[in-house]
Amino acid sequence: MNILVSGGGTGGHIFPALSIAGEMRRRFPEANILFVGAEGRMEMEKVPAAGFEIKGLPVSGFDRKNPLKALKAAVKLIKCMHLARKIVKEFQPDIAIGVGGYASGPVLKAAQRAGVPTLLQEQNSYAGVTNKLLAKKAKCICVAYEGMERFFDKDKIVLTGNPVRRNLLECTATPQEARKAMGIDPDKKTVLIIGGSLGARTVNNAIKARLDQIAARDDVQVLWQTGKFYDEECRKALEQSGAKNVVQTAFISNMDMAYRAADLVVSRAGASSVSELQLLGKASILVPSPNVAEDHQTKNAMALVNRNAAIMVRDADAIATLVDTMLVAVDDTAKIATLSAGAAAMALPQAAEKIVDHALNIINKK
Repeated sequence: MNILVSGGGTGGHIFPALSIAGEMRRRFPEANILFVGAEGRMEMEKVPAAGFEIKGLPVSGFDRKNPLKALKAAVKLIKCMHLARKIVKEFQPDIAIGVGGYASGPVLKAAQRAGVPTLLQEQNSYAGVTNKLLAKKAKCICVAYEGMERFFDKDKIVLTGNPVRRNLLECTATPQEARKAMGIDPDKKTVLIIGGSLGARTVNNAIKARLDQIAARDDVQVLWQTGKFYDEECRKALEQSGAKNVVQTAFISNMDMAYRAADLVVSRAGASSVSELQLLGKASILVPSPNVAEDHQTKNAMALVNRNAAIMVRDADAIATLVDTMLVAVDDTAKIATLSAGAAAMALPQAAEKIVDHALNIINKK
């Protein structure tokens, strides 16, 4: 089998794609799996690191407010369509799987025009533009939220959930063991702060502004992932504050242990992060990014808030209220238990397995 997978730009697109590809390889070790991503984006590093081949397209988003940039993006898109057609012709895929992101548009469109069946995976509760444009000719659309018939033909929709990294689900460490592994006190209440794969400016600024307040809590400790862009400024702020109960790092590689160590998680509300919180049954405070299409992170967060499965702090309010909300929540054992149970009740497990099942059904019907 030749399996073509396209999409990326952020961890929210890349990790589900890698999970799907990993499940396909687990079942069919001899399958040829090719990724197509956007040049200069994080998939060009993460995909080879996971053992898969990837080709890059010079694609970028459209900036409608800047006519010159929009024109340049249009020229790039024409070039990308040509390259995508060439990739499809040479690779001869049995199926093309799109997970959203800049590159998936040209690749999946080229596949559809060549008669290759396509499957889409939509992570968010509000469908992305690329997937909406590709949906008409897709054979199957795998979603993580109910009510997606607002965007897609209901006969094509299957509720699978979002694939997450397998090692997160396989971790068997106790919270105390995980805290030891992370180099922190095994017996203190622990808050994990993550801003997505690239970091979150507002979340980092909210923590920086209240490091003295956090430092005053001897019974609480914080794991603070800042992202590489904010690493230096956050490290300096922490050093100046003298807070001994905060461990700051640009990136956490062993997220399985970090999640297990945490009583409470502070996070953006990207689709992959939300799915991880649900599958792991973690209490969380979600701070939706306002810098995403159609404000879909707020919609993701509200899906949990409405089920008593998370607390939401708006980005505009974070500097004023996030740390207060965080410290009150981590002290409330009953609230933590309620949020954890609510998140776990929303989990859709074995998403990658279900998506691969649907992909194989499509291939077998060719």
